[in-house]
Amino acid sequence: MVEVRFKLNGKPVAVDVKPNEILLDVLRYKLGVKSVKRGCERAECGVCTVLLDGLPVYSCTVLAVQVEGREVTTVEGLSGDPVAKVLVNSLIRVGGIQCGFCAPGLVLTAYALLKRRARPSRDEIAKAIEGNLCRCTGYRKVIDAVAEAASQLSD
Repeated sequence: MVEVRFKLNGKPVAVDVKPNEILLDVLRYKLGVKSVKRGCERAECGVCTVLLDGLPVYSCTVLAVQVEGREVTTVEGLSGDPVAKVLVNSLIRVGGIQCGFCAPGLVLTAYALLKRRARPSRDEIAKAIEGNLCRCTGYRKVIDAVAEAASQLSD
């Protein structure tokens, strides 16, 4: 076992991990973060997405030892963030969130985009979220919601 120290949602944590243990399992089973879900386990669906130093990554492909000294943010870490609040409200209002299974990863991915780019084009939004599979929405409403959030945030 190896002790890994990192910030999780702004708070320092230390956890013992196996050298080959993936971040998804550490977050979900050792640290109790239930928003990070197991999906395809091949970096194709996006339900395990977290922000690593502000950028979206698939936690099923990141070894826990790789986050030593870094910042990991899950959707729980966005609580109270004004950008996240506008984004989530837009997703709800427009109907971009339905069953909710993909929601945490989708929110984190869209949030990271809005933090990097104040007024992304619809094509940029589509490109940013392409790694997050959603079987409910068809993506049009998600793109509409992210564009609406961007507009509200830049007004």
